[in-house]
Amino acid sequence: MAGGAVVSTGAGKDYPGKLTLFVFFTCVVAATGGLIFGYDIGISGGVTSMDPFLRKFFPEVYRKKQMADKNNQYCKYDNQLLQTFTSSLYLAALVSSFFAATVTRVLGRKWSMFAGGLTFLIGAALNGAAENVAMLIVGRILLGVGVGFANQSVPVYLSEMAPARLRGMLNIGFQLMITIGILAAELINYGTAKIKAGWGWRVSLALAAVPAAIITLGSLFLPDTPNSLIDRGHPEAAERMLRRIRGSDVDVSEEYADLVAASEESKLVQHPWRNILRRKYRAQLTMAICIPFFQQLTGINVIMFYAPVLFDTLGFKSDASLMSAVITGLVNVFATLVSIFTVDRLGRRKLFLQGGAQMVVCQVVVGTLIAVKFGTSGIGDIPKGYAAVVVLFICMYVAGFAWSWGPLGWLVPSEIFPLEIRPAGQSINVSVNMLFTFVIAQAFLTMLCHMKFGLFYFFAGWVVIMTVFIALFLPETKNVPIEEMVLVWKSHWFWRRFIGDQDVHVGANHVSNNKLQP
Repeated sequence: MAGGAVVSTGAGKDYPGKLTLFVFFTCVVAATGGLIFGYDIGISGGVTSMDPFLRKFFPEVYRKKQMADKNNQYCKYDNQLLQTFTSSLYLAALVSSFFAATVTRVLGRKWSMFAGGLTFLIGAALNGAAENVAMLIVGRILLGVGVGFANQSVPVYLSEMAPARLRGMLNIGFQLMITIGILAAELINYGTAKIKAGWGWRVSLALAAVPAAIITLGSLFLPDTPNSLIDRGHPEAAERMLRRIRGSDVDVSEEYADLVAASEESKLVQHPWRNILRRKYRAQLTMAICIPFFQQLTGINVIMFYAPVLFDTLGFKSDASLMSAVITGLVNVFATLVSIFTVDRLGRRKLFLQGGAQMVVCQVVVGTLIAVKFGTSGIGDIPKGYAAVVVLFICMYVAGFAWSWGPLGWLVPSEIFPLEIRPAGQSINVSVNMLFTFVIAQAFLTMLCHMKFGLFYFFAGWVVIMTVFIALFLPETKNVPIEEMVLVWKSHWFWRRFIGDQDVHVGANHVSNNKLQP
């Protein structure tokens, strides 16, 4: 039926295998790559609301903040240089993700994670020791390179290591680590803001070295995925690794044969960047662009980047604004746990659709509550009880995101690409995500100044559009082996027109004879 994207995968296989202790620990270690991304998202908003930090690097913003009681509350943080401090990281992540694709393909997933952690470590040291804005920005760019490498490699690594029926749960470990990173950063900001000597911001920025050290050291002990080993010409090692991760008593011959077949076909592709533009990959390319684009236009990074700044703008005092950010961070972590335990039972689509509906309602309510108190003038005050209602609906919005677009925005793109275009596809996913993260981070405070409470209605409108998009165009991908994913697209009411019968090559005994054009 039109609009009904739930399909039967028909011949999709359920390979034998269980969640071994080895897989669990490797996935936990790999998922810590999300800590560096999350820590950075959480730390920047808290630091930019600290007076000593503003006095040293952004004195104009500091003066405007002191006058805000008499002026427009919406505009007190509107400063392009301040926004560049936050957004420069995401521009660097965008560019570095393309280089990360080559490293991930040629050297393996683990070395891409190692490179990301090491670069992030250097950036954290620079930021903690910063004496001027230039040092801050260079440090942020190095952090961005680290994020680009980690976000490119970790979701792919998790999807390739996990058994198909548990892929959603293990992959969302990455998003869980992002939320833990955000929460840790907000708790640290809450503590360092109380340091009377005024150097608390240095502690906040320098402690980014802790999650960076975890993924840098952890990646050295990670094994390569069977997919990567086969792709790089180590078939015996790949078979041993597959047996180890699926369980020694499990017959992995069928899954291994299918991995080899997929690898053989992928080697016919000389130029994955050119081949991803081919008609038969139209569905995957569309999702690799639209899902990360929509994820940023949920407005979540407005809350996560600038939560303390936003709450401060709403009239909360400095301490209260940081505590409100901590509360939303806690909600984020626990709601992500909901997703971990439901994604492989309820499926991706149900979580996307329910979360989208919840976010729309909450954004409209928050926008209206702000409009009532501040209007278009931006001058007003929020009583304590009223403020609690605003925080409640922001928390409900964060929860809706955290069990839908948050984890699924990384999970779905990482599981839909065939091996021959997987690094290129994941790079497009990361770069689109980072591009629009950069745009939102650079523009938000200016948008808040000019659009005022209407900004929440703006994002609510985009959530309506993306929810309709999911309902119409995303098929259910739960429990489907990655090598069998083409069957899902072939069965979909819209995407099947782009995939010919000759494009469906499933199983070890059917490798394409038609050469892929370079």
